[in-house]
Amino acid sequence: MHKKPIATVIAAILALGLGACGNTSGAPASSATGSTQSQTAQPTETESAEQPANLIGTWKQTNSNSTDTWMEAEITADTITIQWVSDNGDTKSLYWKGTYTAPDKAGDWKWTSQGDTAAMQASLLGSQDATKDFTYTETDGVSWETTAMGTTVTVKTAKQ
Repeated sequence: MHKKPIATVIAAILALGLGACGNTSGAPASSATGSTQSQTAQPTETESAEQPANLIGTWKQTNSNSTDTWMEAEITADTITIQWVSDNGDTKSLYWKGTYTAPDKAGDWKWTSQGDTAAMQASLLGSQDATKDFTYTETDGVSWETTAMGTTVTVKTAKQ
């Protein structure tokens, strides 16, 4: 009865795991121009005026190894809900549902969500964790670790 969605989700989990294994990106590539501009960053006025990240919205996975399967987070002022999305968006399965306190100052972009374990337990693909750590950076968006079938992947996202 549910064989196709389950098979699709398992394929997605494997794709996520294999995609993470092939990621060899490291530090940004250096300039090939040989420019000798200052190597140290000078503080600017905008750095002192930094605000906490605006997390509210939909965040879609950017490092999925599949075009029709990914993870997607919906973040409100105090909740985070993450879905496994497959069949190009036609199928969604709950992975995480929890509350959190949004970062309230610049640079404080790490937080822990308290899971709704009853809701996740009712989902075949729901997390079994009571808490989950999240991070926000400009380069990786909202990110978190997901473990499935013995493979841990850091899911990176972009705001939609």
